Amino acid sequence: MGDPHTRKSAALNRLRGQLRKKRESLADQFEFKMYILFHFKDKKKTSAVFEVAEVVPVMTNNYEESILKGAKEEAYSYESSRELLEKDVVQLHAPRWQPMRRDILGCTTDMDYFLWPRNDIDRIECHVFSRWKGDNSAFRPIMCEFMFNQLDYERQLMRLLPGREKTGLIINNPQQTMFLFVDKHVKQTTKNKVMLFKLSSVCLYIPQDQLMSWGVGSVDDLLSPSAVDEQD
Repeated sequence: MGDPHTRKSAALNRLRGQLRKKRESLADQFEFKMYILFHFKDKKKTSAVFEVAEVVPVMTNNYEESILKGAKEEAYSYESSRELLEKDVVQLHAPRWQPMRRDILGCTTDMDYFLWPRNDIDRIECHVFSRWKGDNSAFRPIMCEFMFNQLDYERQLMRLLPGREKTGLIINNPQQTMFLFVDKHVKQTTKNKVMLFKLSSVCLYIPQDQLMSWGVGSVDDLLSPSAVDEQD
């Protein structure tokens, strides 16, 4: 029979093979919940918490046969194609959200969060929960860290200031696990023009083999006032 780890690995490999034939990915077998938290430098200020309205999973390397075909046709080297396949990254896209404030629960909108210029944000953090589709059990937290410190994203926003592009601008945390899509706005004042950056969507990168790396805890644990205060 083998040890449990070997049996689990063999079952996962068989599932991956079946999914490739169907042009599906392992990520398509899960339901996801994502929460975005803005932590503030003022420790007395409660973190702003948003629930993503719909998490859209996309496999970066969803089509193994197409990638290998490109290598055979010498569009790129076989070694580089293998490297792509081994990464097997899942992208989780989040374009819409709703605030977890009790006075406006259920108000779903496109992301439009003011990021700069302001100096009160300490960091942005994301938490991802998942469960198998069709499973009515509770969502469990995926054991991946998604953090973007204010100094890191502000430095990148400064480099985007001189450019002409105003929408679809992308910045990422040093670990390249969290990507922020931002829009640049120009606000005319009585004396001059002021540049603003607003968050328009979030994309997280998760290695496919981490999709079943669940930890302990629940969504309620994350959203409890004491838990949010502790993270500050």
